[in-house]
Amino acid sequence: MKAIVTGANGFVGSAVVKELIKNNIEILAIDISFKNSRLPKSEKIKTVEISIENIFCLEKILNKKTYELFYHFAWVGSTGELRTDEKIQVQNALWTVNCLKTAYNIGCKKFICAGSIMEHEVNETIYAQESCPGLAYIYGVGKVLAHELCKPIANQLGIELIWTYITNAYGVGEMSPRFINTTLRKIINHEKLEFTSGIQNYDFIYIDDVANAFYLLGIYGKANKGYLIGSGNAKPLRDFIIEMCNTNAKDNPPLFGNVAFTGVNVPLDCFSIDEIQHDCGFEAKVSFSEGTKRTIDWLRKEKL
Repeated sequence: MKAIVTGANGFVGSAVVKELIKNNIEILAIDISFKNSRLPKSEKIKTVEISIENIFCLEKILNKKTYELFYHFAWVGSTGELRTDEKIQVQNALWTVNCLKTAYNIGCKKFICAGSIMEHEVNETIYAQESCPGLAYIYGVGKVLAHELCKPIANQLGIELIWTYITNAYGVGEMSPRFINTTLRKIINHEKLEFTSGIQNYDFIYIDDVANAFYLLGIYGKANKGYLIGSGNAKPLRDFIIEMCNTNAKDNPPLFGNVAFTGVNVPLDCFSIDEIQHDCGFEAKVSFSEGTKRTIDWLRKEKL
């Protein structure tokens, strides 16, 4: 079996590439650059440096029906200032449609796309009366738009669309300023650990488990279904923070309530992994305590 992976040099994309080759799947890895490659050296990996805005170029360089699976992770502004740029996030949705059409044109049978749990948060927050969502939700709006555009187009074309809602991926190899990394860096630097009250429901999943989930979805995922990729152990954020601090910062207790929370709490049933368990036999294997320990040890080693 052969697969195309966009965003293959990113945090999640590179982890998925490693998982796929471990399972004897040949990869065409696509990213804007592999100069600082995260990928292992393997005869099963071929790389192509193009941006997703030029994804249609693949149709000129690939033979039809060579690749069965198309994994799409490339997304401009998943972190940093561009996360709140409405033009970029809308463009990401349109680029995702172009990737879907390209996958169809070169004969792929399945298009597996990385969505986000923020899609649920967007729907809960935007349409709640008198809610006050901040600019951080614009990234999630882009994911919602991509999903809503791709589903009818995929059915019209006749390619299987498998959507995913990644909860909060973290782990060794991530260099972003997202929640887990930021908190672990504060622990390393002995900074004060201040949070909201932490009553909002949350979930985190270690990167190795995320990669395994995507591999299984490529094999067993069903068309027109959305799969939550999570630990199966969602709970209030406060409980995760306490567990992380008990494991990694016993001498630096968390302070709850010092930061305002302006979002809307997502119901626990939105974090259910029943669908991916039933269809794919997925189970997360790395506990949150073990995952954060691996990550903080790596951050210390790399001095990040």
